[in-house]
Amino acid sequence: MSTPDATHDPALRSWVASANDAATDFPIQNLPFGVFAHDANDAGRIGVAIGDRVVSLRALHAEGWLSGDGEVAGRHCAGSDLNGLLALGPRYWRALRTQLSELLRDGSTAARTPGLADRIMVNAAEVSMRLPAAIGDYTDFYASIQHATNVGAMFRPDNPLLPNYKWVPIGYHGRASSIVPSGTAVRRPSGQTKPADAATPVVGPTKALDYEAEIGLFVGPGSALGDPVAIGDAESHLFGVCLLNDWSARDVQTWEYQPLGPFLSKSFATTISPWVVTLDALIPFRVPPSDRPPGDPRPLPYLTPPPGAAAGGIDLSIEVTLRSALMRDRGNPAVRLSRSNARDLYWTPAQLVTHHTSNGCNLRPGDLLASGTISGPTRDAVGSLLELTRRGAEPLALPTGETRGFLEDGDEVVMRGTCERQGAMRIGFGECAGRIAPAHGGGTGR
Repeated sequence: MSTPDATHDPALRSWVASANDAATDFPIQNLPFGVFAHDANDAGRIGVAIGDRVVSLRALHAEGWLSGDGEVAGRHCAGSDLNGLLALGPRYWRALRTQLSELLRDGSTAARTPGLADRIMVNAAEVSMRLPAAIGDYTDFYASIQHATNVGAMFRPDNPLLPNYKWVPIGYHGRASSIVPSGTAVRRPSGQTKPADAATPVVGPTKALDYEAEIGLFVGPGSALGDPVAIGDAESHLFGVCLLNDWSARDVQTWEYQPLGPFLSKSFATTISPWVVTLDALIPFRVPPSDRPPGDPRPLPYLTPPPGAAAGGIDLSIEVTLRSALMRDRGNPAVRLSRSNARDLYWTPAQLVTHHTSNGCNLRPGDLLASGTISGPTRDAVGSLLELTRRGAEPLALPTGETRGFLEDGDEVVMRGTCERQGAMRIGFGECAGRIAPAHGGGTGR
């Protein structure tokens, strides 16, 4: 499906009153999937967000409201992660989402069933969110040409982009074990760095802790080892999108990244938003890939979508805010640092999947692919402090009189994503939030 259907109708309303609030991230047109838990001993269960409520798919299935392919999908939602559902593929995802939309809309039989809401729903404020899937592998790409150019110019002013960038999607294998859900504290990492005025490297807390505003793509059906995924089939291997913050220790990164790339500078924590917005929910917000400037090479044939293929980009705006410990103490609201958009990515999600598998690398349900930092063409649209403060040389001024070149202990970074356009209902992604905790031993990195 590549065109909107009845589930996207902006006039659609739900019998869950909070889903009709214009400010909600989760109207009935969204219906994102995640894993929620009632307490620390709860293994978690699969849910769908609707307004300020969460529908338990295990409970819904037990009530007998699902049928056909939707029932099969519901049966695969009995566990504590999305992996079983992810493996089924778009036909089953679509059937489940369609039946959920029909059940939750105003005037449905479910709306008139006494006690049903209490049996299948919980208040979102009363549960905690877990990782949505068991993530076996995590790959982080470098798909924003503006970000690549901004960073390259700091190190190679005369040649910001390396020769391969416009030909091949660049990525590296990340650390799946340190991916955490929104709200998890992020401990300041220590590492080996080489100060400019030091004769030898030193080890200690990073002095250049940064965020990176990205999107994450959850893999659905996997691919067989040795079998590339064709560009025309690539999106059928993607379930949905979350927000992702790839925390980075820039001073560690500078010392370690040559010749093999990021390692300990990235592997200490990656935060994701817990709700996964399906590709079907994003259909009204799909846009053509970003325009390539005149003179840029066309993608090689294996990265070129077939004629008539669906729009490859996503009009998804990501806002980043920061609130320091002192700002919280004084009651100051968070300040907005930037607002970027995934529509500006040089490489599309489909191209990332196709290139990832082009050498025969297999994907598995629950694998996570990240876009890399998303930056736009203006300074207020960059996705990291590295770019915003020019490597700390131009610190930001906060309302308290504090300044920030990079993140300090107690700082809280929150990312929020929204999709909106005329003729469609605005949908959101919830929060991708993390607060910086001191390094082990109490070092601040200053």
